[in-house]
Amino acid sequence: MNRIQNKILVLTGIVLFIMAAIWLTLTYYSRQTQEQYNDILQRYLRMNEVTGASQQTITDLNNYLIRPTPEHYEQLEQSKERLRRAKYDVFALRNGDNDFDLTSYTNLIDSLLETANRSMMFQAQMDTEDSNQAFNEATRISRSISDMTLTLLDTELKTYDRFYRGIIERSTELNKLGIWLLLTITFLLLIFAYWFALSITRPVQKLTQAAKELSRGRFDQEIEVSSNDEIAFLAKMFERMRVNINNLITEIQQKAQLEHELQQNKLLLQESRYRSLQSQIHPHFLFNTLDTLSKKAYLEGAEETSDLLASVAGLLRYNLRRLDRSVTLYEEVRVLRQYMDIQSARFADRLRFVEDIDESCLYVQIPGLTLQPIVENAVIHAVEPMEDGGTIVFRIAEDGDRIRVEIADDGPGMPEDKIERVLKGSAQETEGHTTGIGIGNVVQRLRLFYGQDDIIDIESKPRSGTKVVLRLPKVRRYEADDQRTDRG
Repeated sequence: MNRIQNKILVLTGIVLFIMAAIWLTLTYYSRQTQEQYNDILQRYLRMNEVTGASQQTITDLNNYLIRPTPEHYEQLEQSKERLRRAKYDVFALRNGDNDFDLTSYTNLIDSLLETANRSMMFQAQMDTEDSNQAFNEATRISRSISDMTLTLLDTELKTYDRFYRGIIERSTELNKLGIWLLLTITFLLLIFAYWFALSITRPVQKLTQAAKELSRGRFDQEIEVSSNDEIAFLAKMFERMRVNINNLITEIQQKAQLEHELQQNKLLLQESRYRSLQSQIHPHFLFNTLDTLSKKAYLEGAEETSDLLASVAGLLRYNLRRLDRSVTLYEEVRVLRQYMDIQSARFADRLRFVEDIDESCLYVQIPGLTLQPIVENAVIHAVEPMEDGGTIVFRIAEDGDRIRVEIADDGPGMPEDKIERVLKGSAQETEGHTTGIGIGNVVQRLRLFYGQDDIIDIESKPRSGTKVVLRLPKVRRYEADDQRTDRG
């Protein structure tokens, strides 16, 4: 993780590096120029040293010739040694421009030393005249050395004149370069400092904006901070908090929705129970009476009447059961057949009932009293008003992960507005004569039972009949959640 402290250290290091690079560059050029100046100055000083050494040698020689004491002799020898060293130093100044002149120059130095030695020798032999002539010759050579030194210095000045001018021009260019370099580095440092400030302030601004959104109750926007420092860590913790709060809100909403659905289901069941109770007239007495009539009809040989009474008793007994308990599709089909037996006895040939049932699909759970109100609605509106009666087709088949139940008739059909009201679950629509339960009630109970809205569909055209299609899940949503929870 790149901490903010590390970023500041990096910025400081870059600034120090740039300053050190500039300082080293300027120091290098300055030292190079200084060394060149020193080299030229050393050339002048070495040539001037020859002139001084030669003049000092003539002075010490004169002192020795006047007073040949050991002290004067020692001083003369030191001067001569100084002149020899100066001669050797001059050798290092040789180049293509001064080779001839420098050779003559060193020869003059040798002549001076030789003449000084000859004057000392004549002095030792007490030959004053020859000694004085040699001294005069040495003096003349010393003057020639001085003149030759001036000539060489003039040559050196002419030789290095372009160099001087180049140094001056280079110093001017270096000053200009230094100014431009300073401006460029200042501009780059400003850009880098701006970028560095943005790398810190931009994540803080994003985090601040995210905090404002959270304070407004918007927990669905993801918090993203594209950095890798303490602010990014804080943003991750913020994002984790947002996700936890959002999950908690979603869970609370789901629980509230579930409680609402359960409350609606309870109200529908109470309404269904109320409608069912309206049709009860002493149930036990009625069941006993029907059973008695069925047995009496059977004993008198009226078997068809006996079966009809048994169907009525079974149908009433099923309708009076508790509606808050689910049943299997098999039980619904069985009671539907009993209902159709009664209606077939009533309408005779006017009612034609066609079944196409896949018996392997009858294990599915379904709310009680679901199929009978739908079929009863078809009997009331598609068979009863027609002089020739009508046909009701009942199919059950497997359809992927669902069971498809179709109830179709060839009646006059349903208007679009009525279909919309039924699918919205209007409890006042199409109340059944037998159970008092309308299709609107069936729609609401199916959706609450399975926890899905796409359970029922109604297809109808004018004078082309009506088809009610139920798509029943093989596994209810809550059971599937429980199974996933158990596996997890």
